Amino acid sequence: MPMKNLEKLIEIMATLRGPDGCPWDKEQDHKSLKPYLIEEAHEVLTAIDDNDDDMLSEELGDLLSQIIMHAQLGKERDAFDIEDVAGKIADKLTLRHPHVFGDKEKLSSEEVLENWERIKLKNSKSKKYSVLQGVPPSLPALLKAFRIQEKVGRYGFDWSEASEVTEKVKEEIAEFEAAVKESDNDKIENEFGDLLFSLVNLGRHLGLQAEESLNGTIRKFTNRFQYIEDKLRENGKTLAETDLEEMDALWDEAKTKL
Repeated sequence: MPMKNLEKLIEIMATLRGPDGCPWDKEQDHKSLKPYLIEEAHEVLTAIDDNDDDMLSEELGDLLSQIIMHAQLGKERDAFDIEDVAGKIADKLTLRHPHVFGDKEKLSSEEVLENWERIKLKNSKSKKYSVLQGVPPSLPALLKAFRIQEKVGRYGFDWSEASEVTEKVKEEIAEFEAAVKESDNDKIENEFGDLLFSLVNLGRHLGLQAEESLNGTIRKFTNRFQYIEDKLRENGKTLAETDLEEMDALWDEAKTKL
């Protein structure tokens, strides 16, 4: 299949980094580009949340440009190029999908994921390989907790039922409350972390992704609070000129209208 636009993008990136290219692009390296890679990935997530295909197509292009830029930097150092990048992921996908490219064994989605982890473990070149080392430290904490629990769970280190996790959450709440009564700040922080970790685990057992759930609540809260601001503005008032009672009334109104 023709890949003219992809080839064009690769050529454009090489030109931007070339002698007569863009001053800004020529100054960049892998580390300086890190914030933009994160930003573009989050913009892709926003497009997905908004169910906007046009925006998604555009934002995926922006994210792809970051990948092409990093590949160009690698090529300039004679370290790797975009062909190496594509080749490595192609080989990895083939190796980790033997049920598709090998024995054609029929597996469930969960069995596929378990098989994936075991293949990674089997093919690791490091004697100190950990099943958790594939979880990036920079992931948002809720998502990182979910991924860690998910990975160890595939090896049987997990609760059997959601009800068991619910009891664990109750236990962590009690421990958190005890720490608050003791006014021990270090212990309060530790117990609060344990509670959050257990809540993420409960959500996972119920088929929920804590990061998505919390982001949904944040969006809901933001929309409702902005409704309060809009209504106050219509009445010629600001937040500083109102009280909690009026804001509560507008909040209840927002809950029914939004």
